[in-house]
Amino acid sequence: MVRDGIYYALAFTAAGLLVSYMAGPWAGLPLFLVGAFCAYFFRDPERLIPVGPVAVSPADGKVVAIVPEPGGVTRISIFLNVFDVHVNRSPVSGVVTDVTYMKGKFMVASRELASAENEQNRVTVRTEDGAKVVFTQITGLIARRIVCWKKPGDFVQAGERFGLIKFGSRMDVFLGPEWRIEATVGQRIAAGTSILARRGGVVELQQVLRAPIEEAALCQT
Repeated sequence: MVRDGIYYALAFTAAGLLVSYMAGPWAGLPLFLVGAFCAYFFRDPERLIPVGPVAVSPADGKVVAIVPEPGGVTRISIFLNVFDVHVNRSPVSGVVTDVTYMKGKFMVASRELASAENEQNRVTVRTEDGAKVVFTQITGLIARRIVCWKKPGDFVQAGERFGLIKFGSRMDVFLGPEWRIEATVGQRIAAGTSILARRGGVVELQQVLRAPIEEAALCQT
């Protein structure tokens, strides 16, 4: 269980005990139930992380949109309901180059407008071979708190925990043209385990780096 869940569960349990003591054993039952739900909501199961040139899902939930964006980028949107695990995991391995928090609205996270207008935290990771992957934690109607444990300069492994969103929410993943999308709309996926995409092309940075190597080889001949 995530630490936040322990705090919530203990707080509601303590409140339930107090109410039960003051007003009778049944009076504290609703608080005990809320405490039990918090313990369930903040669960953090271990996951078997796939290996190879893949991007894994950063969140449990349902794929609600796969949308082409400018520059050959594809956005994959995942909706998390209150019964999903809300611990978020990095889709790829690499260095965190940017973490940007943006204020916004608190619309229902399953709506398409939530990707652009809701409050969100955007994380950018640069992989070892130069590919850029962006993933965004987005609040919802109930979710009002985003937690991110990473900062620029940190290294993350694919499937590594990097944060959580409290209660119903949304995660967007932006993948460049070098990725071949495997997820489908309507698919139920699990963070760190389900594969969203596989590498299907050459990263632009690799092409840039290859030129000096070829020139050096020609100079030696």
